[in-house]
Amino acid sequence: MLIKKQKGFSLIELLIVVAIILIIAAIAIPNLLRSKMAANESSAVGSLRTITTASITYASTYGNGFPPSLGAAGGAAGVTVATCDNALLVDSVLSGNGGTATTSQKSGYNFTFVPGTAVATAGTGCANAGANTFMVNAIPVTAGSTGQRSFCTDESGVIRDDTTGAAIPDAATCVALPSLQ
Repeated sequence: MLIKKQKGFSLIELLIVVAIILIIAAIAIPNLLRSKMAANESSAVGSLRTITTASITYASTYGNGFPPSLGAAGGAAGVTVATCDNALLVDSVLSGNGGTATTSQKSGYNFTFVPGTAVATAGTGCANAGANTFMVNAIPVTAGSTGQRSFCTDESGVIRDDTTGAAIPDAATCVALPSLQ
């Protein structure tokens, strides 16, 4: 009588393979998370540049100063004709879906648009007077997870960062931070 030898892996061999996979995962996952945070930070900086460019374009196009809100730089859903109240210069996600929105969230960052003092009179056809200055913050939704640094900029277009990831309370604090190199 012939005894047939069974084919397959022993329990020890399977445990060794699982251990090797777990070691590789333990090495790869932190690198993946750091890469995701770096991508979110790059996206935040790009979004700040977009908002700054849109704000300067708004000021030169409508003669109403800088936008009174992030929503005015963008536009409400369904708006197809640009006006000073819905300029369509920023996408709806970044503009907080239009209107008077001053906050939005994109790529792991919260954006806050802080207009300065209002211009003396609203531009022709504008419901709201624009601002003489502005500041924009980009703060990680979860510091250390969605991003490590917070960013800010103002009408100068210089993007500055805070390595703690904390909210930047005002324009004076923003200007005191180091600019990105």
